[in-house]
Amino acid sequence: MAAASTKLHKADSAVAPHWHAHAKEIQKYGTVIADMPHPLSAKLRADMVSRLNQLLADSINLRDMYKKHHWQVSGPTFYQLHLLFDKHYGEQADIVDTIAERVQLLGGVTIAMGGDVAQLTRIPAPPKGREEVPVQISRLLHAHSIIIAGCLDLSKAADDVNDQGTNDLVVSDVLRPNELQSWFIGQHLVDMPLILNK
Repeated sequence: MAAASTKLHKADSAVAPHWHAHAKEIQKYGTVIADMPHPLSAKLRADMVSRLNQLLADSINLRDMYKKHHWQVSGPTFYQLHLLFDKHYGEQADIVDTIAERVQLLGGVTIAMGGDVAQLTRIPAPPKGREEVPVQISRLLHAHSIIIAGCLDLSKAADDVNDQGTNDLVVSDVLRPNELQSWFIGQHLVDMPLILNK
């Protein structure tokens, strides 16, 4: 009986996960891989990565603000906005992933954790509590305006250095969806009664 117990103990330790590893950075944030099969120089890629990480931080912040408002929305348009905010959250999650992959493709390191995003983003943080719908939408529109302006600057900078991949991504995958989302939510602030008086 003792021998069987010993074998079991050895089998357990042999297949146990090694979960006490300590983190070792293999690439510092803010750097790019110098020797890559990419036509842009490391210096140009580093500039694009820095700009993309700014756009990424702002997009992560907007994505999370959509989820916050999805959970906290209230009032007569609750159902419509609850669904719309969640739809926009999902679209922003796709945008975030697309930007992050471009950063990595250029040899950089993506901004990723909430605390780091909070330090880098240009979008003001909302309060922890619930706000009225017009304020929620106004915050989202302000965030979209920051991202749209950032897209225009980044698109021009990418075009100036012939980084057509970044230019295409920023215009097609970030700018246009943000413009569309701004239009959709902005229409909820038009002063129009729900029922017309006859």
